Amino acid sequence: MRAVVTGIISAPPLLSRDTPMPSTSATLWIVATPIGNLEDFSPRASRTLAQVDVIAAEDTRYSGRLTRHLGIDTPMISLHEHNEQARIEQVIDRLAAGETGAPISDAGTPLISDPGYALVRAVREAGFAVQAVPGPCAAIAALSVAGLPSDRFVFEGFLPSKAGARRARLEALADETRTLLVYESSHRIEKSVADIAAVMGAGRAVGLCRELSKLHEQSVVMAASELGVWLAADDNRRRGEFVLVIEGAPPIERADADIPLDALLAELLSLTGTKQAAKAAARLTGRPTNEIYARALALGE
Repeated sequence: MRAVVTGIISAPPLLSRDTPMPSTSATLWIVATPIGNLEDFSPRASRTLAQVDVIAAEDTRYSGRLTRHLGIDTPMISLHEHNEQARIEQVIDRLAAGETGAPISDAGTPLISDPGYALVRAVREAGFAVQAVPGPCAAIAALSVAGLPSDRFVFEGFLPSKAGARRARLEALADETRTLLVYESSHRIEKSVADIAAVMGAGRAVGLCRELSKLHEQSVVMAASELGVWLAADDNRRRGEFVLVIEGAPPIERADADIPLDALLAELLSLTGTKQAAKAAARLTGRPTNEIYARALALGE
C-alpha cells in the first residue's frame, strides 16, 4: 500500500548523517515508512535512512520521491519480488564489508504483504544483526479503529484476485474465531465484500478502512450485506486502498457424542449443501471431515 508523498504539511526534523548510529556496523535495519501522512515518519526512521550505506527500495523511483522530500541522499537499489534472490547476495556482501542497509516498502512496515522475508532470513543465517525501526502499518492502524476484538487476530494480506479462488479462501477462513485483517484494492473491493457476505454470512460484522492517514480517510463498521449497499451508494467510497477487518466466527461447542451421526447429518442436509453440512458435522463431532463427507454423500443418494 502506497503513501502519498505530495500535499503533506511537513516532514520531521532530519538529524545529521554524522550523528552516530545506535548500533555497530553490519546491521540490516527494517524501516517503516508512512502509509499516507509524512508526519508519521519518525525522526529515528529519518536518521536511519540518512545514515545507512544503502537503501533497498521496492520501487526506487517512488521511494526516491520520499527520500528527496526528506533531504536524504543515501544510495538506493531496488528490491522487489522479481529480483529479491539476486539482491540477497549483494546485500550480504555489503554487510560482510562492514556496511549497513535498510530495506523499505512503498509504504508501511516492510515484509507485511511485501517482499523482504527471504532477505531477512538470509541475513540472519549469515550471522548479521537485524533490527527494527517500527512505524506505520495499515493493518494495525485499521485494527485499532475498527472496534472489533483485537486481542487475537490473523493477517491474510490480499485475497486471491480470481472469484473462485477468493471464495475458496474465504470458505477456509469462515470458521476462524480470531479477527481477520485483509488488504483489498479499489477494483475488487465490492466483489470481495459481496463474497464475504455470501460465504461468511450477511450478518458478519466487517470494518472497512479506506485511505488510512490520507486526506480522504474513512472507516465504517457494519454487517457485510449492509457494507455492500454502502459501497454501491457512492463512487468515492470505492476509491483508494482498503483494509477490511472481519469479525471472527463464534466458537462452536461440540455436539453431544450420543447424537447419532446420521441424524445430525440429516438435519444439516435439510439446511445446506453436502459440503457445508459435512464441515459443520466435523466441527461439531470432532470426527474427520473426509469420513463425514463420504457418509453425507451416501445419505443423499
